[in-house]
Amino acid sequence: MTQHGTGAARYLPIAEHGLIGDLRSAALVGTDGTIDWYCCPSFDAPSVFASILDADKGGCFELAASVPARTKQFYFPDTNVLITRFFTEDGVGEVQDFMPVDGDAVEIERHRLIRRVLCVRGSIPFRTRVAPRFDYGAEPHTVHMAGDIAVFESAKLSLGLTSTVPLEIDGLDARARFKLTEGESVVLALDQVGGKVTPRGCARTEAEEQFTTTVAYWRKWLSASKYRGRWRERVHRSALTLKLLTYEPTGAIVAAPTTSLPEQLGGERNWDYRYVWVRDAAFCVYALLRLGFTGEAEAFMNFVSRHITPGGGKPSGPLQIMYRIDGSTDLPESELAHLEGHRGSAPVRIGNGAAEQLQLDIYGALIDSVYLYDKWAEPIPSDQWDDLCALVDWVCEHWDQPDEGIWETRRGRKNFLYSRLMCWVAIERAIRMANRRGLPADLSRWQKSRDTIYRRIMKRGWSETRQAFTQTENGDVLDAAVLMMPLTKLIAPTDPKWLSTLDALTHDLVSDSLVYRYDPQVSPDGLRGDEGTFSICSFWYVEALTRAGRLDEAALAFEKMLTYANHLGLYAEEISHTGEQQGNFPQAFTHFALISAAFNLDRALG
Repeated sequence: MTQHGTGAARYLPIAEHGLIGDLRSAALVGTDGTIDWYCCPSFDAPSVFASILDADKGGCFELAASVPARTKQFYFPDTNVLITRFFTEDGVGEVQDFMPVDGDAVEIERHRLIRRVLCVRGSIPFRTRVAPRFDYGAEPHTVHMAGDIAVFESAKLSLGLTSTVPLEIDGLDARARFKLTEGESVVLALDQVGGKVTPRGCARTEAEEQFTTTVAYWRKWLSASKYRGRWRERVHRSALTLKLLTYEPTGAIVAAPTTSLPEQLGGERNWDYRYVWVRDAAFCVYALLRLGFTGEAEAFMNFVSRHITPGGGKPSGPLQIMYRIDGSTDLPESELAHLEGHRGSAPVRIGNGAAEQLQLDIYGALIDSVYLYDKWAEPIPSDQWDDLCALVDWVCEHWDQPDEGIWETRRGRKNFLYSRLMCWVAIERAIRMANRRGLPADLSRWQKSRDTIYRRIMKRGWSETRQAFTQTENGDVLDAAVLMMPLTKLIAPTDPKWLSTLDALTHDLVSDSLVYRYDPQVSPDGLRGDEGTFSICSFWYVEALTRAGRLDEAALAFEKMLTYANHLGLYAEEISHTGEQQGNFPQAFTHFALISAAFNLDRALG
């Protein structure tokens, strides 16, 4: 039995999903009640359910009313507990999905995924089918009953499925059918088993307790937020989403919990985002600090000082642009030819070859986040200052090299303005820290480099013909990344040259508040096909309008952007010309930018 009908209809759209997780891994739950993406035991582990990437071979955990039903999905208020409701002719039922986040070491290793099914009105029949397909559907497995627990075993991973209704084995899968009347419930729980973690049941009372403690955990976490502005619900949903993308054992923050969700249906722009991009994570730290979440910022700073220290003389510089969640640097990219891809969008990739690229902007993103942490949370220790000085010295030496840039183009290196801008930020923020705290630094060298970069941007980054700052030095192509110029304080947001740039970007790259990164027809990036508008750029645009004092335009653009979120307030990386979510989902980059835009616009509106 294949999921979701036939052809493209076998796939729910990307936006028709919610995210649950336990700060180590995450699962996507469709509005039809199917878990069609889940990696265990960690974000970057091979998938157990991946029917979002191949409806036949990927594996899934179906749980739905077995009669025609309308469905609605929402988060239990102020938590990451997801509820999918089924409305049928004879009753209303709901599935509560969550992964417990508290417990001792053994319980945490269980990575328990709980699905509580309740009938809240009338009566309703349900069916479930649990069909894991290990190692992205490539690793064979067996299944047997151990008492009333179905145990799925593969070479590297075993899962135990416990249920309060009888399960039956069907080939490699487990199934159950049951009917509930008002007030009745059933619990299904999926555990990683093996080693110290033995299979065990999950009674209704235990599921109830874990539900209560999980709700309490998320609410307690969110209560640290200092944001009281206009868009509180949207900002808090974004914060909860960023927290779900945090790998608690190391403090790493992944760019997204998925791989290879297409940036264009049928296109080849499908990448693995289950890693720590220095840039994305540093920007997330900024957003979380803004809201008052210093614990996550501290955890990421620990990750940085442990794993991201100035290393050997690699061609990509002392930092890699991305790391695994355990801090390791090995991310070989390969294609999984046996999977058809989301709605036929091949290839499905794991690993990421861009890890070898030179992207100079990451130094600015990282040092800016350290600067803000030092200012808003707590002063960084002396060892970390020494490492930071080594990075700044490296930037002073290498800032004028061509690189692959923020958008990771695969068409050779260029002199990107955004890379120059963020090198300026790296040096400028380090100078501020040294001056504020009286720390030792080669200030005369740093200031000379900072000023040289500034003059170079103003001279070579400005196009007289376009009357705008451009993508590359001495070029005429526009790029939404230059929206960061006033946001990083390189240029005053009301500078005539900047206002002229803002007008040019609005004319060329903005469509109903949505912003394209650049035009791949004018600036080829080495990949076939088009892409959607980039949601982070759309929120940068809101912030640039805000800082320029164009508050009516900024507020309208922001409200329009909110209409493009999915039903839960979640965003992928891009939005298609028909308004669909595209790319990996949900995307940390987009949610951090939403928080920043909301924070600054709210403050400007007073």
